[in-house]
Amino acid sequence: MPKKLKLGYAAGYWSSGPPPGMDEAIVAAEDLGYDSFWTAEAYGSDCLTPLAWWGAKTSRIKLGTAIMQLSARTPAATAMAAMTLDHLSNGRFILGLGASGPQVVEGWYGQPYPRPLERTREYVEILRRIFAREAPVEFSGRHYELPHAGGMKLGKPLKSTIHPLRTDIPVCLGAEGPKNVAMTAEIADGWLPVFFSPRMNSYYRDALAEGFARPGARRTADDFEVPLALSIIPNDDVEAAADMMRPMLALYIGGMGAREANFHFEVFARMGYEETCIRIQDAYLAGDKRGAIAAVPTKLVEEVALIGPVAKIKDELQLWSDTVATSLLIGGPPQFLEMAARIVW
Repeated sequence: MPKKLKLGYAAGYWSSGPPPGMDEAIVAAEDLGYDSFWTAEAYGSDCLTPLAWWGAKTSRIKLGTAIMQLSARTPAATAMAAMTLDHLSNGRFILGLGASGPQVVEGWYGQPYPRPLERTREYVEILRRIFAREAPVEFSGRHYELPHAGGMKLGKPLKSTIHPLRTDIPVCLGAEGPKNVAMTAEIADGWLPVFFSPRMNSYYRDALAEGFARPGARRTADDFEVPLALSIIPNDDVEAAADMMRPMLALYIGGMGAREANFHFEVFARMGYEETCIRIQDAYLAGDKRGAIAAVPTKLVEEVALIGPVAKIKDELQLWSDTVATSLLIGGPPQFLEMAARIVW
């Protein structure tokens, strides 16, 4: 019998301004029994402010970031925000982190991108030390150094003035490649996949198993969370439903990164769509966004989303239930929350 998946509501990041109805949506999600509510950031709205603002209207639902970008804040700043939100939410905060990509990290934050796995490992280690509050924090790595050895040479190790409500605030990592997924299983409490296809479940299960088997791994497959973002688009016309997904997929495959460094492109290439991805990317980078969108086949959409008539969606839902996923994070307008709950549960 397929497992019952938890549901989360993903508000994402904003376009030109705040999405309407989120005040009511988060309350409705909590009333419907959703397990979690998530915000995101790219290079516009941040993920912490909306989460705190909207989350203040709730009392039970977990509040997560999917994802908070590492380069946007020092490890200490992230730890401060996490401990603060965890206190204010009475222990409901989930810290979702990710390295983002070189275009955003170097273009927006003005930070170097190379060696993202190593940087993530150091970052999480500093977070754990701050959360533990066992001693003033000292760290010397390739990417981070506390205290800083340069400057006025007056820095000294410090310990957080606040006592964390929880010293084990859960940390989930966004990861796409197999090495990153394995490291996530080793050092984190959960994995936040993007563009997950059930057909690739064994591939990712093996990567996770590699991480769980490493010495000092924090979790096992039995207590590791996998909140999986999944678009659900009910529509009796499958092609019309796919059309709602094509622009976003064309953007991520074709334009969210450079030709030589696009991790989303690689996710779909591993599924066997490399030639299709090249066509999408060629069109997008040439400025032909319509051509890029038109090049996204319906079959590719169906790999990573549930689209079409409700009966079709319910039949296909078992494919996701049989994967490593523990929660489904769905997006969409607030009025869709109740329908999604009926479909999944």
